[in-house]
Amino acid sequence: MAATWTPKLVNDVVTNGHPVQSHDLPNGNHAPDGSLQRRDSQYKHAAVVHSRPRPSCLSHDAPVAPSFLGFRNLMVIVLVVSNIRLMVENYMKYGFLICIRCHDYRRQDFVLGALLYLLIPCHLFVAHLIELTAARQALDSIGRRKKDLPEGAAGGKRFGPGPKWTWRLISLAHTVNSTLCLGVTTTIVYANIHHPFIGTVCELHAVIVWLKICSYALSNRDMRRALRASVEDAKMPAMYSSCPYPRNISLGNLSYFWWAPTLVYQPVYPRSPSFRLGFFLKRVTEALVLGMFIWIASAQYAAPVLRNSLDKMQTLQWTSMAERLMKLSTISLVIWLAGFFAMFQSALNALAELIRFGDRSFYDDWWNSPSVGAYWRMWNKPVYYFMKRHVFVPLIARGWHPTIASATVFFFSAILHELLVGVPTHNIIGVAFAGMMLQLPLVLATRPLEQMQSINGRIIGNAIFWISFCLVGQPLAALLYFFAWQAKYGSVSKQGIS
Repeated sequence: MAATWTPKLVNDVVTNGHPVQSHDLPNGNHAPDGSLQRRDSQYKHAAVVHSRPRPSCLSHDAPVAPSFLGFRNLMVIVLVVSNIRLMVENYMKYGFLICIRCHDYRRQDFVLGALLYLLIPCHLFVAHLIELTAARQALDSIGRRKKDLPEGAAGGKRFGPGPKWTWRLISLAHTVNSTLCLGVTTTIVYANIHHPFIGTVCELHAVIVWLKICSYALSNRDMRRALRASVEDAKMPAMYSSCPYPRNISLGNLSYFWWAPTLVYQPVYPRSPSFRLGFFLKRVTEALVLGMFIWIASAQYAAPVLRNSLDKMQTLQWTSMAERLMKLSTISLVIWLAGFFAMFQSALNALAELIRFGDRSFYDDWWNSPSVGAYWRMWNKPVYYFMKRHVFVPLIARGWHPTIASATVFFFSAILHELLVGVPTHNIIGVAFAGMMLQLPLVLATRPLEQMQSINGRIIGNAIFWISFCLVGQPLAALLYFFAWQAKYGSVSKQGIS
């Protein structure tokens, strides 16, 4: 009986209501509640196939969500094949376009660029001298007030702020120093450095140092106020106890902040336990290889698309402009992703490893952003931390509405974006500024999608982010600035714009 599985036994098991599993049957055959009987059964064509209600694999009511690993592999294969086809088509059309001597590098650009790059950090050390003076003034003020108090009366008292004009002069000195750092660089780059790449490097360096100066001055101002307050009132983070104010006002401390891959000043940072040479060399190699890839992709693929778009833009052929925009969106996205990885994963990690900077959270998984606002919080965390600590939170503390405070942050960021793009290209046309300010409606529109419990809301929000970012944002800005450059210096200026 145990060796033969007959229809009678099938009926008995089903009638008694005891479903049999496949491993319970002889030779591992399927159970009689819905599948095939034993192979040596004479009723093979009468085996039960449909035995219970089951949803389709892709239906929402499926008990287990299917894996899409195969589709991911397919998309990668299609992407690789499509780009190989584009590479072949590009070579057949234009040949090999990489040419170092073809670029308009001028001797003046190299000289001024090198001088600016070396002189910009000097403003950080000027900020150190200002803070050194402020720290001595604060200690002198506290010492004088202690002498004026009766013996034993200092405990629990607040040492007053001292002469207000002193601290106003300190603030004025920091303002003048930081303004000169950004203002002088911006003026020289716009008026005297022709090549946009050299100008961008100098302007970016000036903006980074300017943000570091602001953070250094504002952070030390708060620590100086805490020093002048009583012990009960001074609520500095416990982490700072290993290097309290004014002991942090030293050249070594400032130099570490100068090189640290952060825009937010702290007297103390978390440190990694040791330097890993292999990790450092891998990150440096990645940055160099990706830098070469970006250069080749820009010259070989992006530049021809941009040049072929000029006549369409000049004659306002909207359909052709849309086609050029969509064609440019692919290569611009690839270049941007390579630049993101080269900067935030490779270069910043290499720098952090070199100086043993422990907090390597330079970005989160922004590619999964359920809203536009989430993207801006996750993709560039050094800038996000600066804006939150030194702009957004202080405005909220003053009683500003969060929406108004967020709009102020975007306004501030929009100005910096216009400086970084408009100044090196010698075309301050407001496109980068407008692009940042137009993020505000998208942030407000996609915020409810991010807060929805359903996965559909997050999917829609992520789609809106990618469309606005890939199709409308960067490609359109690249087209407009390239057209403005050509109108001022290139072929369009020679033809005249109708």
